[in-house]
Amino acid sequence: MDTNSTLKKGFKRLIITLLISLALVWAGSEVAFYFLKENTDRLPEQIELVIPPGTADKVAAGEPIPSIPDEMTFVLGDTLIVKNEDSVDHTLGPLWIPPRSKASLVLDAADRYAYSCSFQSSRYLGLNVKQPTTWQTRLVALGFSVPATTAFFFIYSLALWPINPEPKKNAPRETQGNEKPSRP
Repeated sequence: MDTNSTLKKGFKRLIITLLISLALVWAGSEVAFYFLKENTDRLPEQIELVIPPGTADKVAAGEPIPSIPDEMTFVLGDTLIVKNEDSVDHTLGPLWIPPRSKASLVLDAADRYAYSCSFQSSRYLGLNVKQPTTWQTRLVALGFSVPATTAFFFIYSLALWPINPEPKKNAPRETQGNEKPSRP
């Protein structure tokens, strides 16, 4: 077999391992995405947090407010709208919310925030802002995984099934031990 034929076989095997790697990595990625999916795998939206009537009295008594969590998770670009139904002013970080009014906070940087908060008995509210998982994020993951997987499968396939050169048709046959070569 000549060098050109060996290269063609090697290239064909490389393309086949690339397609197998792409299929396996994509399938594994999608299965993992399905099982590990979080509430941050969505587009940004407006989320309303309601401060119920009587909250200031409960906070002064040290009682927790069951309708308000200690920590909330958001997607980058979400808008938190705080609606105050209480009879006193409340604050959340940079927001001042007078009674029976609303204030909003655009969450434009992914990070973990601990804001001072007048409507929590702990006096703070944790906001966790995450990057959303988009189709672009998933494509980048494939871009990092597929080449390495292809290289692994290709090298492993060469170890298991080497590309052997075929013997030339008109080449003389090698003799073993005490055999005599045949003459025409």
